Amino acid sequence: MAKLYFRYGTVGGAKTLNLLAIAHNYRPQGKQVLLMKPDIDVRFGKRSIKSRAGLEMQADIIVGPETKIVLNGLDGINCIIVDEAQFLSTYTVDQLREIAHENNIPVICYGLRTDFKSYLFEGSKRLMELADSIEEVKSTCHYCTKKSIMNLKHVNGNAVAEGPSIEIGAEEKYFPACYSCYRQQIQKASEAKEPALL
Repeated sequence: MAKLYFRYGTVGGAKTLNLLAIAHNYRPQGKQVLLMKPDIDVRFGKRSIKSRAGLEMQADIIVGPETKIVLNGLDGINCIIVDEAQFLSTYTVDQLREIAHENNIPVICYGLRTDFKSYLFEGSKRLMELADSIEEVKSTCHYCTKKSIMNLKHVNGNAVAEGPSIEIGAEEKYFPACYSCYRQQIQKASEAKEPALL
């Protein structure tokens, strides 16, 4: 029976590069891969799935929170690969779970585990609950050589821990960080905002 996979990591961890490499490996073998992404991700265009290394493919399906995936439209599909899976709704993840089980199609989801405040995204939470296989795509901290586990948001060059959980951006806004450096950067930004004592 096919599996539902969740491969998570921090920003800048080459998740999309891995996704595109898998799609590329399937296609020369004559296998049909379906690329999917949430409609909220329009950083590089509505259909574009693009890595920071410059590789790019077009999504076959764009899903919103209430999108119904047509199961009989999946005939001949050998694999479904999903980019930015953290933005999926619970409803969509539940459908992907059923596709892997009922249609015997492997579904590989790539995304962030948590937002910049360290809380699980809706899609990531449901994937952690339902995935047959959960794998970490490892990368290093922007500030040191430790493994990154946090997504640190910057506004005007300063680390922030407040604001909306979903705000689309890339390396100009989010840095991968280990927990120690994450805390240090938040503390540093907090101290810079405090008025000087006379």
